[in-house]
Amino acid sequence: MDGHFSQAKAEWGLGLLYTDLASAKGKHLTPVEKIHLQGLLCGYSPVEIADKLGKAACGVETDLSASIYRYVKSLLGKPDEKISNWRNIAEWLEEAGYKSTLNANLKVEDLEIDKTIVQVTNIHIERNQIVFMVNLRVPTKYNTVDE
Repeated sequence: MDGHFSQAKAEWGLGLLYTDLASAKGKHLTPVEKIHLQGLLCGYSPVEIADKLGKAACGVETDLSASIYRYVKSLLGKPDEKISNWRNIAEWLEEAGYKSTLNANLKVEDLEIDKTIVQVTNIHIERNQIVFMVNLRVPTKYNTVDE
């Protein structure tokens, strides 16, 4: 099941995304949740994901609504936001900085840091501890000055 949506691994920071979604969920994502999420991140509709995995489309749609959609909304601080289209998930996660857009050969010294944005997205109590979900964003400009 794991090789169907390999494009997601190349284009998205899946490790961090899985960790952050697990925090929103309260436990690790299941392998099925991960593969469904990868399908969405590759631009596949729930029906197309189901087709690729040999599953019933209504089952995948139900699973996404009961899991991934809820976790993403919680993670991004949009609990009351309506998901009008399955594409919202990838768009929101890209806006939140989970899509890998930098060239692997890019060096830190080639970046100019504009400003840092810190956003607390969720605060809750877990096992007698206050847990803060923080989205730290450091916008950059690629240094294109010719030498």
